[in-house]
Amino acid sequence: MFSVLLFSLGAAAGPDPQALLARVKQASGGAAWDRITSTHAKVSLETGGLKGSAESWEDVRTGRSVSEYQLGPVSGGGGFDGKSVWTRDSSKQVRIEEGGDAKEAAANDAYRSARGYFYPARWPAQFESQGEMTEGGRRFLVVRATPKNGRPYDIWIDAGTHLIDHTSEKGAIETLTVFYSEYREVQGVRVPFAQRSTNGEEKYDQHVQVQSIEFNVPVADARFAPPAPPPPDFAIAGGSSTSVPFELLNNHIYVQVRLNGRGPFRMLCDTGGANVVTPELAKELGLKAEGALEGRGVGEKSEDIGLVKLDTLQLGDATVEKQVFYVFPMGALQQVEGVEFSGLVGYEIFKRFVVGLDYEKSRLTLTLPTAFKYEGPGGVVSFKFNEHIPQGDGEIDGIPGKFDIDTGSRASLALLGPFVEKHGLRQKYAPKLEGVTGWGVGGASRSAVSRAQTLTLGDVTVQAPVTELTLQQKGSFTDPYVAGNVGAGVLKRFNVVFDYGRQRLIFAKNANDAKPDSFDRAGIWMNVAEGGFEVMDVYAGSPAAEAGLKVGDRIVAVDSQPAAKVTLSALRLRLRTEAPGTRVRLTLRSGTAPERDVTLTLRDLV
Repeated sequence: MFSVLLFSLGAAAGPDPQALLARVKQASGGAAWDRITSTHAKVSLETGGLKGSAESWEDVRTGRSVSEYQLGPVSGGGGFDGKSVWTRDSSKQVRIEEGGDAKEAAANDAYRSARGYFYPARWPAQFESQGEMTEGGRRFLVVRATPKNGRPYDIWIDAGTHLIDHTSEKGAIETLTVFYSEYREVQGVRVPFAQRSTNGEEKYDQHVQVQSIEFNVPVADARFAPPAPPPPDFAIAGGSSTSVPFELLNNHIYVQVRLNGRGPFRMLCDTGGANVVTPELAKELGLKAEGALEGRGVGEKSEDIGLVKLDTLQLGDATVEKQVFYVFPMGALQQVEGVEFSGLVGYEIFKRFVVGLDYEKSRLTLTLPTAFKYEGPGGVVSFKFNEHIPQGDGEIDGIPGKFDIDTGSRASLALLGPFVEKHGLRQKYAPKLEGVTGWGVGGASRSAVSRAQTLTLGDVTVQAPVTELTLQQKGSFTDPYVAGNVGAGVLKRFNVVFDYGRQRLIFAKNANDAKPDSFDRAGIWMNVAEGGFEVMDVYAGSPAAEAGLKVGDRIVAVDSQPAAKVTLSALRLRLRTEAPGTRVRLTLRSGTAPERDVTLTLRDLV
């Protein structure tokens, strides 16, 4: 959500915070601030090669705010009405933000909108002086402020002017620094007309330039409330429900999708995933991408993504109109998956329809929300949205936490680093296996692997899930507001209904529930490469390590069958599910050395 931050100030620094705060207030307008009741600003935006504009309103007496923006082909907005924080996307769909770090982030934004740093009765905070700092030859007085119901952030005050130079706030997965400059006087107060926000990746910086700003304009209460839903931009031809088959490969769901009447195209289906097409498909559809925004996933690297707009997205007999798609190359992920696909769909479909995933029969069913009624035996899990992802309350071996439900994850259960550290789970589970356990946008992700006893989500209980304790230092798996990610290893034990409108999931056990939750019994991670499968990681002490496999080896045959006739997903499934004691012969090629055969004897590693 975009918002104009005239200041990002918590309180005074040094031995006498109130005295310094008074000097900051005086330097920026003094008593003139006492007469400010509301703000209305119009700004220009620029980021990632895209240009646009935004408009915002704030009620400084209560901290309520609302904004709307247009940036290239993307539009949206959001607000805080005093109770709820909400966002609105390009299709004017509104989502109440309750999961993850949304509430703490909203409290900080409201505190700044209320100018709580000048008027603590409006929104109190706790302060901690960070002393005097020098940066770039300049002196700053630094204060750490923690607003009520919010999280800490640092305010860097110029020691000479007593104006705010920049602020720094650590969010769920990154630290955002906001620089303020070009202070000008408007109606007796001095405000910055230029703002630059950065997460340290300079090419993704957001630049804001104030075009106009006015104070004390009347703002109706209704402006801050979540807007009414837009007219339906979706339909199911000839009825209220449609069903299509899906492929389950590497524990990922693939469906056939038509775009702008063309196709079908194979696309990965992810509960929280944004719309994505490859550059090749965008070109085939005659679409030119705009911008280069930041894309991030479970890996530690960022990737550039562009934007296009499509007229129609069709899945079975269901159609959604006027959709924004990100343009992102999938070549590296196709090597990981071992299957060609043209993009990704998920959230935009799930939020419009009730989606049933029958993992037993490999079918996906879309139903109009008004026509859906469930009367089966399934257990119910209520959820809130962590941005696009459903997030439910649960427990892992009696330890409570918030768990994202993610069909885009091949794992059973991945516990995030801050949660693992907070509860001493490496000591509790004593994992003996460590290595690459996933691969997505940003590259490989590594984990220590063990097995928990019981995972509970609402009315649903799963016994002995394979549990990955992530080792990532950057990316989405470093979020301190999330306990873990529940993936397809757990989900496929059920037929699952995703009812986003009612914010509930329904889990009905299927035949897969009787099968044990197994982990790779060979101890390798491999991706597709020319002529076979390249070994990307070998787990210490595993059958693969004992057989002499090395990172960089290329598997060119499996049990004398050429790799070209073996799919990567089928080989992974075999190494995971065939019985301990099964022998698998691999033919390896290593550089210019002669090919060699090795034999793996599968065994349980977890």
